[in-house]
Amino acid sequence: MSAAEPNRPDRRAVLQAAVAIPAAGAAASMLGAEPAHAQAATGSSAGPGSSPGSVIPASAGDRFDVSSPRFGLAVLPDTQYLFDADSADPEPLRATFRYLAAERASGNIAFLAHLGDVTEHGTEQEIKLAAHTFGVIHGKVPYSVLAGNHDIDGRTDDQRGDSAYLKSFGPRRFAGMPTFGGASPDGYNSFHVIKAGGRQWLILALDWRLSADGLRWAQGVLDTHSTLPAVLTTHDLAWADDQGVARLSDNGTRLWNGIVRGNDQIFLALGGHYWPPGRTVLTNDAGHDVHVHITNYQDRYYGGAGMIRHYGFDLARGVIDVETFAPWFLARDPARRTPLEAETIELTGPVDRFTLDIDFERRFSGFAPVVPPRPRPAEAVMPRDTVAYWRFDASGAVAAGRAGSPVETGAVIRDLSGRGNDLTASRLANSGPGALTWSDDHHRGQPAHASLRFDGGKNPARGALLTTSPQAPLNSEKFTAGYTLETFIRLPQPFEGDHAWMGILSWEGRSGDAGKTTGWSPDEPTCSLNLSPERFLQFVVYPHRQDADPTSWSHTVPVGRWMHIAVVNDGRRTVMYVDGSRIARNPTQPSTGIATLGKPFVIGGTQFNETFGQGFYGWIGDTRIVKRALKPEEFMTSAADRGRAS
Repeated sequence: MSAAEPNRPDRRAVLQAAVAIPAAGAAASMLGAEPAHAQAATGSSAGPGSSPGSVIPASAGDRFDVSSPRFGLAVLPDTQYLFDADSADPEPLRATFRYLAAERASGNIAFLAHLGDVTEHGTEQEIKLAAHTFGVIHGKVPYSVLAGNHDIDGRTDDQRGDSAYLKSFGPRRFAGMPTFGGASPDGYNSFHVIKAGGRQWLILALDWRLSADGLRWAQGVLDTHSTLPAVLTTHDLAWADDQGVARLSDNGTRLWNGIVRGNDQIFLALGGHYWPPGRTVLTNDAGHDVHVHITNYQDRYYGGAGMIRHYGFDLARGVIDVETFAPWFLARDPARRTPLEAETIELTGPVDRFTLDIDFERRFSGFAPVVPPRPRPAEAVMPRDTVAYWRFDASGAVAAGRAGSPVETGAVIRDLSGRGNDLTASRLANSGPGALTWSDDHHRGQPAHASLRFDGGKNPARGALLTTSPQAPLNSEKFTAGYTLETFIRLPQPFEGDHAWMGILSWEGRSGDAGKTTGWSPDEPTCSLNLSPERFLQFVVYPHRQDADPTSWSHTVPVGRWMHIAVVNDGRRTVMYVDGSRIARNPTQPSTGIATLGKPFVIGGTQFNETFGQGFYGWIGDTRIVKRALKPEEFMTSAADRGRAS
């Protein structure tokens, strides 16, 4: 502890035992030549190292989903009290490794990062026992290990030369891992590239003390992988006060100034060494957040008991959910846990369990801007049995206007399927030009990069409609073999006014005229997609065959962002999807076909007793109807999703 940091919690004194160190050349001759890819990654030799010793082969059940938007990064801080001379007990760490290996697939665990101080004294005996213990996870979950001040001579930097640590945890140990990218020439710094969430991520594992050469090497790795978001791991980064507010240590300040603040890629920096744990958010030179966390539980019961910090990345929600727990205690019978085991099994304080809100796309835009998908031609998104497809760009509109300009009453939107189901624009009473306008706004996965802005409302009724002609074949289509209705919508933010039960799309007519008697009212149409006062999507259909009205309900849908809606019927029942996710409230009631009455299909409203009381309020994009059930991978968003994950 330096005099510049007087308020830091006291640490146990650093103890260094004398270690007999074999010559680096002798170690290399015993272990064989350095794999070529470990040198090629950074253009330098990876330095001395050793094989992992006792290794358990990977099992067939450890499959990791690289494309899932949800994955985990496990962080393991100081384990030194578990490898403390003749007081060693590696069993907690073995339990942690068994847990991570078992959860590799179901928890989608991408990687494990150890933060240093693997052992208490860095003796050959302690190091060898720790290396053997890591064999439990080796080949099952990729991982990195870095040197803490208890693993080597704490008075030295990464130019210290050979050590017992380097023999067991040098680059040769990791060379066979598919994630391993390379190491600094001294062997004490390394990096991994992991594939998760449909993209690549950089993990930097840096020594307890970086030399000037080490800093240059790390910068070279970042320069070589300039488009990858990076997580920096090291041993001595920050310390925290009793309220859990982290502050950079002297070494952390050097790293911040030397490599973190100027490299926008680094969004998360993790360190151990000090306790209590804590966190803070710093602003880098690009004006972006860098989350700095200290994780260390060696002061807790049983030296931390192999406790891990789990970072649950959720790219769909734009968050990282963080939790801290001890798998060793988790595996025990709850009725037989001792009081200390029970209170240590999980930590739930504000520095141990929390959520980071990160707009990943925006945060990474400075070094890895997302290239939006290009518009896709109509012929690329019309699968077999497409009966109607409308889009609101120049390919779909007879005379598309510029963004913000009104869609003229009488304007025609072509049915690009060629089935003759063209739409014609009209306005409800009391509706001016602004009730329907052209827009360039669109869902990211939408084939056409255009939409229409509807400004509907009620009391008095206002809005706009797009309606098929009286002779359109869609008006009488029964869909007895199944159907898929798809559309893109966005609700305004703020969502102002009373728009309860506004319609998105529907067929005109009365369900009573179709001979349907079981529904809420004989005056409602035979098929409609609507929005409830709670902003639940409602799809209600009167089937062609059954006298029934099976209705699907979504959750509360968001405002201010685009969503894709799909209603799929396989000839037996109906299922609604929102953004490719199946909703819960889909009825099991039989439903075959749609009881259409030969009356027009409408986008932008729903009738009651053959009268439109209001129009839709928001944006509507590409809309498609297919005369069979489609799988989610066949939805209009699918090509864009595949491109983003590649």
